[in-house]
Amino acid sequence: MLTIASRCWLCQCPLHLAVQGICSVCLSHLPVAPPCCPRCGLPSSGGHHDCGRCLQKPPPWDAMVFATPYEPPVSGLVLRLKSSRFPEPDTALARLLLLRWLERYRGNTLRRPDVILSVPLHRQRYAWRGFNQSELLARPLARWLHCEYLPGALSRDRQTTSQQSLTERERKWNLRKAFTCHTRLRGKHVMLLDDVVTTGSTVREIGKILRNQGVASLQIACICRTLQT
Repeated sequence: MLTIASRCWLCQCPLHLAVQGICSVCLSHLPVAPPCCPRCGLPSSGGHHDCGRCLQKPPPWDAMVFATPYEPPVSGLVLRLKSSRFPEPDTALARLLLLRWLERYRGNTLRRPDVILSVPLHRQRYAWRGFNQSELLARPLARWLHCEYLPGALSRDRQTTSQQSLTERERKWNLRKAFTCHTRLRGKHVMLLDDVVTTGSTVREIGKILRNQGVASLQIACICRTLQT
């Protein structure tokens, strides 16, 4: 008898391989992002070169890759991953990101990372939730990309207000001095992974820290990117 693990997370049709998580039909019907800046991930007329925003004020990373825009049905799976005590969609979502990453990599717009880091949770939130959703996504991705995952490299030292209700300016102040890097990463090509990037305030704050560490390159990876900030 088929179990939920051997059915597509979106349409519930049986899967030939349970690890796929999402069937080929659903994959072909996922939301497609418009042409986006390869660096910040926001809509851009070119799509192959840094947008005007990035040229005027470059973010502290070199590239951003995301699986889909923050829209249904994938946004629903991300919410399920974050809110459930049994985060089963993690491997399926990580695979979505892998497919998109490979597409960019084969187009020579991404470098294979040496190290993957995940955006950390504060210890109190981690204890309440029981897991870090970004960590669950990072582990299989590091295995598939044959690179090192360092779960303890970053820490969130200060319990911050939820970002969802804040403006972009408030988000920046909310995250000031909230993170610490505990690992020497000078000369490393690094991927920083989060589940969703909205304004980019979180990854920007961590990106500054990693740049000060002297990383050779930094790419941001996420399942969903909010395209209207």
